[in-house]
Amino acid sequence: MKPHSGCRSFVGGFSALFGQRLRPLRTMAIALLLAPLVGAGPANAAAATSGASGAHVYLLRGVLNIFSLGLDDLAVKLRRQGIPVTVANYLAWSSLADEAAAEYRSGRTRTIILVGHSSGATALPDMVERLDRLGAPVKLAIGLDSVFRTRLSGRVGRYVNFYVANGNGEPVAKTKQFRGTLENVDVGKIGMAHLTIDKSEIMHRKVIGAIDAVVFGGPKAMYAVQKPQPEANVAKQGMGTAGAATAHN
Repeated sequence: MKPHSGCRSFVGGFSALFGQRLRPLRTMAIALLLAPLVGAGPANAAAATSGASGAHVYLLRGVLNIFSLGLDDLAVKLRRQGIPVTVANYLAWSSLADEAAAEYRSGRTRTIILVGHSSGATALPDMVERLDRLGAPVKLAIGLDSVFRTRLSGRVGRYVNFYVANGNGEPVAKTKQFRGTLENVDVGKIGMAHLTIDKSEIMHRKVIGAIDAVVFGGPKAMYAVQKPQPEANVAKQGMGTAGAATAHN
């Protein structure tokens, strides 16, 4: 049964009338939906990463790759800032140094930053010296509780050694061949332990603050040792027990 012609005319006129009135609303709705996408476009992404261009951070894990997993979380945070990051076991320090030196000589990398935990921190002085011999000086190196006494030589803009003195951590000594700034900071006084120093949010903020100061030219993080926090706060931040400081990898 076909609809009456008058009915068709009424429906058609009704649709045309409201279609015209709804068109501006539809256009406005589309514009509102697209607005956030425009703000997150390539221009903003480029602005976020432009300051990080030329920097590369190398993170060295400790033994077996199972005790330094906090470095993986640190890598995620740095990558969110647009900073290129390589995470590897400390046994690869020599090949990583060769890779970093090649990137530096090519001009693709202009700022080399090293961070190591446990055995990864122990390998940092050797990696700094090798890079210096290869003509690729390290801008910043950060050690997280090396459990062996190490000696530093070669050139490095700044070397910060966070260690747990009441555990198995050791300060870093400098040789006559060392050129740069060395800081030994005992973080055992603020509740850090060997197996948790790489996972602590407090230490992540310190490490990222130092890296950002080099990469983006921001203010340097404060390294003054803070007073011990109440035991409840220490437990809440997942910094472990004092007994964990005696274990090392």
